[in-house]
Amino acid sequence: MARLNTVPKSASRMSDRGRTRRGRLSRHNAQLETLPFTGRKIPAYELLGEAALTQIEEQADWILDEIGIDFRGDRKALDLFTQAGARVDGERVRFEPGHVRDLCATAPKTFKLHGRDPRNTVTLGGNNVVLMPGYGSPFVSDLARGRRYATLGDFRNFVKLTYSAHALHHSGGTVVEPTNVPVNKRHLDMMLAHLTLSTKPFMGSVTAPERARDSIDMARLVFGRDVLERHTVMQANINVNSPLIYDDTMSSALRVYAEANQCVCVSPAIFAGAMGPLSPAAVASQTLAEAMVGIALAQLVRPGCPVVFGSFHSTMNLRTGGLTFGSPEANMTTMALTQLGRRLGVPVRSGGGQITSSNAPDGQAMQDSTGAMWATLLSGAHQVWHAAGWLEGGLVMSYEKFVMDLDHCGAMLKFLQGFGTEDEAFGRDAYLETGPGENFLSTSHTLRHYTSANFEPQIPDAGSYETWTENGAPTSDQRASARWKQMLDDYQQPEMNTGTLASLEEFVSERKAAMPDEWH
Repeated sequence: MARLNTVPKSASRMSDRGRTRRGRLSRHNAQLETLPFTGRKIPAYELLGEAALTQIEEQADWILDEIGIDFRGDRKALDLFTQAGARVDGERVRFEPGHVRDLCATAPKTFKLHGRDPRNTVTLGGNNVVLMPGYGSPFVSDLARGRRYATLGDFRNFVKLTYSAHALHHSGGTVVEPTNVPVNKRHLDMMLAHLTLSTKPFMGSVTAPERARDSIDMARLVFGRDVLERHTVMQANINVNSPLIYDDTMSSALRVYAEANQCVCVSPAIFAGAMGPLSPAAVASQTLAEAMVGIALAQLVRPGCPVVFGSFHSTMNLRTGGLTFGSPEANMTTMALTQLGRRLGVPVRSGGGQITSSNAPDGQAMQDSTGAMWATLLSGAHQVWHAAGWLEGGLVMSYEKFVMDLDHCGAMLKFLQGFGTEDEAFGRDAYLETGPGENFLSTSHTLRHYTSANFEPQIPDAGSYETWTENGAPTSDQRASARWKQMLDDYQQPEMNTGTLASLEEFVSERKAAMPDEWH
């Protein structure tokens, strides 16, 4: 058998055509190409059959009819449901079977989420997959400084890293909580970072209606009022206060974004056994019921408002009460919910992503994350939150795990696109250049495609044991530490019109000056 490093006899033949082995292999340092993700080619996996899906949908209708959902403190939402024919008793809203689904019918099946740079515009729905970083962590960690409260500097770092990451298509929202900024003002700094340090789509604030309005006003300064009226450039994460409650903060923010024609992602958060019954069937039914009501409200505010059917769910260790991630029960629920969202006719945000309860970027973290991510992407989910950086059940964003997760994101996107079977893919000319027993490393076919043929992760070390030990035997997290630092060193801020930047900074300054600091 010919060894891989054997010089092929075909080298001399190729030199006759002006393509010497030395000349062609001198390009071995050429930069690898990162090919754009053009949509999934592998079909979504259907976990449940028609009978099971119908049972879940009927259970969701039963919840909405017999139990109902509370809208606490939001008289406008209650009035909208009353006008739509729902049964409103105080703050409790109930619906006849099928009524809520009918109210959701005006939501678009697909829509574009426009980036400041049109090259970063994405489509939600269809065969598209949009990945984004973790969300909401109050802590960060890295190998050098350990676990600590997140600051605005950390927030800006993760926006920069996300902007630089080819495998992430969306800048995220509250990537980490900048705890060194007053609670009532930090949304202004976060929006400023998303709008100036990145050109990818982003999320606005939902922690108060006035903060939602600030977010939309800042986006209008950058994109223009007319553009926001006609196009979607941002998203709102509307969390249901499960079980079966919308508080006035969330429902009011939902209405603000819907009125402005911006995307509303409705995300029930159900920990099985705490916010709902234990079984995946019950969690799927309750999630569907809670999400449909939020989607219906968005349509009552503005028919055609772009929405995403979201979810966040986990199982629990029923002996200790601790949350578990990447469990088979949670992963099956993820797959079922994606099917239910497609049947509802709206884009689906997965409850998975690369999530874990591990306290370190270790084997447990990657096992949990890989299980959750595979279920998420095979299910056909359109938007994946928490695709990079998540640790400790979301309490921590890890710099090292962020870049380790990027490798897995890139590999999964390559996998979802399948492989081609066009004439070029079969490499017939490579066989003609070689002979039996010879290798193909220096054939024309290999050299035409070697920069784009295989996904090349940035963290794993595939070298020999001897070379690895000579280099100090660096572990994955140590290599990841060097990688994120290099990414920040290489970061280049995208350009912005100086007048627009000045308007943004003036808006932030005036809004901050108009209110006292609040730290809770």
